[in-house]
Amino acid sequence: MKKVTILFLSLFLTTITFSQNAEKAKSLLDEVSTTMGAYKNMSISFSQTLSNEDAGIMEGDEPPIRGKIALSGEKYSLNYLGNQFIFDGKKLYVINNDEKEITVTDGDMSGDDGFIYPSKLLTFYKEGYNFEMGNLKNLNGRKIQLVTLSPIDSTSDIVKVELAIDAKTKHIYKLIQTGSNGSKTTFTINEFKSNQNLPSSHFSFDEAKYKKLKFSID
Repeated sequence: MKKVTILFLSLFLTTITFSQNAEKAKSLLDEVSTTMGAYKNMSISFSQTLSNEDAGIMEGDEPPIRGKIALSGEKYSLNYLGNQFIFDGKKLYVINNDEKEITVTDGDMSGDDGFIYPSKLLTFYKEGYNFEMGNLKNLNGRKIQLVTLSPIDSTSDIVKVELAIDAKTKHIYKLIQTGSNGSKTTFTINEFKSNQNLPSSHFSFDEAKYKKLKFSID
């Protein structure tokens, strides 16, 4: 009977500790969302790397892919892989200069594949995830707090999402997605600017600029 009681208490205390850890992680993410969401706009330069040990692809084997994005609320203008993505809050325009084609979609990208799209960067965590507070690391004089998010849906293509958060500024520093196929995609923010003097046209599509490109409606 004594052993059963000790086991019960141990499980009970473990459950409480896990719950408190999850609440602490969720509270930090809410603070990050509030802090970054309060800016009129954000301009971010980032780099992306891919690794998959099972496939023999190690991080650093290839130079990082670089991109730049400006966000204002749910609107964004993204330059990535030679293409430009403009989401005006209603329609997404993907400008493919190589193919000389513009694809227009109602609404943002669906996100059915589990990928975290720019317009959902500050809110994606609010549904469908369990939380765990990770280690606090010192990186070049900056205190970086790690938070791990695990999808509740066991069939998700994403196994986990790790966020590295600057403990002082409450800004996202790095996002790491691990897929069910073993691939790991890392986005690192190299430069962050807020409240820039960006015209409203920065987040709108001007058809007159792309008269020579053909349109495709999804």
